[in-house]
Formats: sequence, structure tokens, C-alpha cells
Amino acid sequence: MILTPEVLAILILDVIFAFFGVIAFILSIKIFFGWNLESVSQGQYKLEKQSFLTATIIKYIFVIKVPLFLFFIFTLDKISHVLTGAMCAAGVVDATPYGTYLFILKIINLYLFAYWLVLHNEDIKHENQPYTKLKFGIFIIAFFFFIAELVVEWVMFASINVDKMVSCCGTLYSSSADSAISSIFSIDTPILLSLFYGNFFFIVVFYFLKRKYLFAISNLLFIVISIISLIVFFGTYIYELPTHHCPFCFLQSDYYYVGYLIYTLLFIGTFYGIVTGFVKESEKNITKNYKISMMFNFFYVILLSLYPIVFYIKNGVWL
Repeated sequence: MILTPEVLAILILDVIFAFFGVIAFILSIKIFFGWNLESVSQGQYKLEKQSFLTATIIKYIFVIKVPLFLFFIFTLDKISHVLTGAMCAAGVVDATPYGTYLFILKIINLYLFAYWLVLHNEDIKHENQPYTKLKFGIFIIAFFFFIAELVVEWVMFASINVDKMVSCCGTLYSSSADSAISSIFSIDTPILLSLFYGNFFFIVVFYFLKRKYLFAISNLLFIVISIISLIVFFGTYIYELPTHHCPFCFLQSDYYYVGYLIYTLLFIGTFYGIVTGFVKESEKNITKNYKISMMFNFFYVILLSLYPIVFYIKNGVWL
């Protein structure tokens, strides 16, 4: 196991999260199966007080998880310097069989907790609290993903062997790599860019048509297509190297930490886009979600597009 102050901080927070998460889970089960707002019994009154406590716990877990996700990436990047062969967080992720699964779980949980928070904020606006059973039912499901993330995180850090040679990002993210991700490099660049800009075009169309379900689905697809496009095409212009495809290196100071901005724009844009189709809100809130999603997705596309354009202006060639 590798133990640095950053890793210890993450593991200690995991224990605290697990403790409060279990409390919220037990209370969520009681609320989900016993909630009846029409009842005036002592039991219902108790559940209403417990629902406030449970919602507060879940809300603050999410509030801490967002910056902690960024801190997790920072930690992986920092401990990469003590692993032979690693150049960035990619080497640490690949150092054990659990790194990729942990990242997937963390991303899923970010969207799940953010969705729960939007549902909760909409629920408390109404006197009859129409989403109370739904939001706690969702947390019951999300709890298992949450605990799985904490367990895999402990296992991953425990499995890291500092004496073992690991692969660098140049080896992992290349067309010759023997991994599942290497297959994406077989996609022709014109096709990939058509999918990327075509997907964004449909997001714009559905924004103006106010087709919320199609807008949400388009944003869901945009997550996958954007990450693939970032790795295969746009990342090479950020690095100004045709062979460098790492999705982690531009989180470093050498690239002015632009990766944090890129991923933040993508998360906020796609999340609010997805929310429009999966949360029944007032017309005012739906309009606000449309605008937030459109604005952040627009800035994301503009930011990525500027890199190849500026490179071409400066050098007169494409990579």
C-alpha cells in the first residue's frame, strides 16, 4: 500500500463518508417504506424530521465529494512521481486492475449525487413534497454505488506496489496499446469530428425546439463522444504532439491546469442537459437548466476548437 498525506486524507474521509452514508441509508429505507404525508401519526412526524436529517447528510456528502474528486486526481498525479514508469495519473490508474473501475464509479456517483440534489431542491419547494419517496429510493440505489466506490478506492491504494514498473501514458493511450481503449484510435478523424460537432449541433437544435427528452439524450451521448474526441483528437493539439493522447497530463501545471476547466465545463453542461429530461420542474427552472447546459457546452466546444485553430494559425499545418 502507498501512504502519503494526500492518500491518508482520502482514506480517512472515506471512513467518515461510509459512517454517515450508512446512517443515511438506514433512514432512507425507513422513509421510503413508511412515508405517508396524509398521515398525522407520531411515526409520520418522526419520519419528516428524519427526512430533513437524511437529506442534510446526503447533501453535504455530495458537497465534499465534488472538490474531493479533483483532489483525488491531484493525488494520483502527485504519487505518480514515486512509481517507476509513471509520468502522470494515467500510470497510477493502470498500476492496479481497479483504477479504471474506480474512475467509472466516481463519475457515475458524481452524476447520481448531483441528480439527487436537484431532485431534493425541487422537492422542498412544494408543500406536499412530491419527490420525497423517489429521492430516498434513488439514494438507496446510489448507496451501493457509493460504497462500491469507497471499497474499490481502498483496494486500489492497497494494491499499488511502488517497486513495480508501470506503463506511462504514452504507452497506454496509443493505437498499439493492448487495451480496450486502443480500439478508439481506429476511428477516422473526419468521422470522429462529425460525431462530435454533429452531436453538439443536435443539442443546439433541441435547445431551440425545447425537446427536453431529446436534449437530455443528446447530452448523455455527448459525454462519451466528447471524452473520446478529447483523447483521440483535441488532446494532441493541447500537447502539440500528434502521439500524445493522455486525458490526464493537461491537468498539470505545464498546461496551466486547463484540464480542470475542460472537465468542469463538460460535467456542468451535460449534467444540466440530462436533468431537463429526468426531473419534472417548473417551466422557469427548466428554462434555467436549458440555458446553463447550453452555455457550458458551448464554452466547452469553443475551448477545444480553439486549440487546433490556433495551432494551425501558428504553424500552418494540422497535426
